[in-house]
Amino acid sequence: MADAALLRLDDLRVDFHTPTGIVNAVRGLSFTLGRERLGIVGESGSGKSMTGRAILDLIPHPGVVTAKRMEFRGQDLMAMDKRSRRKLRGRHISMVMQDPKFSLNPVQTVGDQIAEAYRVHHKASAREAKERSLAMLEAVQIREPGRVYDLYPHEVSGGMGQRVMIAMMLIAEPEILIADEPTSALDVTVQLQVLKILDDLVTSRGMGLIFISHDLHLVKSFCDRVIVMYGGKAMETLPAGELDRARHPYTRGLLGCLPDLDHPRETLATLTRDPAWLA
Repeated sequence: MADAALLRLDDLRVDFHTPTGIVNAVRGLSFTLGRERLGIVGESGSGKSMTGRAILDLIPHPGVVTAKRMEFRGQDLMAMDKRSRRKLRGRHISMVMQDPKFSLNPVQTVGDQIAEAYRVHHKASAREAKERSLAMLEAVQIREPGRVYDLYPHEVSGGMGQRVMIAMMLIAEPEILIADEPTSALDVTVQLQVLKILDDLVTSRGMGLIFISHDLHLVKSFCDRVIVMYGGKAMETLPAGELDRARHPYTRGLLGCLPDLDHPRETLATLTRDPAWLA
C-alpha cells in the first residue's frame, strides 16, 4: 500500500432510525485505503454495501451516517455540504453496482450513457465525449465498440453490461473505485475476464479499489488485503494471501462452510455465531 492514503475512515457508523428502533447497519468501521485492492467480505446484511454507499453519501432516509473521520486525500467528507460531495462522486470516487440491469437507463443507448457520464465531469463536446466513450469501451475489452455504443441495455449480455458499467464509472478517471459484487451474476469465464479488466485498469491508473464480495476464494486470489465483516463490524483485517490462516472464529467458520473438492465431506459445517462478537 502506498504511503499516501486515498481514503481514511475512523469509526464509521450507519444507523437507520425506524418506528421499531435503531438498526445498526455499520458499527464503528475503521480502515485506510491506498492504491491497492481492498476486499470487504461477509454474509448478506453484514454492512459491506452500506459501507460503500456511506462513502459516496448515498445512504437513503432514514439512514444516518456518522464518523470520527472520513477523509478523501485529506479532505473532510463529513464537513462537506451535499453539493461538494456530489462533485466528488463519479469524478473522484465511483461505484459499480451489483447488477447492470438495474443501474443502466433502459431507454438510452449504452454509449449515450457513458458519454453523459464523461460530460457531467468534463467540459467536452458531444464529439469528444463519444470518442472517449468508444476508447473506454475498447479499454474494457468490448469488441466492435462502435456497434455496442448504439445498443440499448436489454441488447447486451450480463457480462457485457457489467463491462459497460465499469466503462461508465471509469471514464471520468476516478481515484477510487468501489465495486459492489461486480461478478456475482456472471459465469466463471466472464467473471475472470471482468476481474482481469479491473486489475489491469487499477494497476495502470494507480487507483484504489474497494472490492465488495461474499466469495472468499475470489477475494483471496484477487485482493491485496481483506476486511471480514459481520453484523456491521470488522471482525479482522489481514493480507488476502493469509486468509486461510485467519484467527477470528467467524472467519474460520466461513472458511469451514466452503466445499473443498480435494477434501470432500459428507456434510458441510454450519456457522455458529457468538453474540459477543457484536459487543
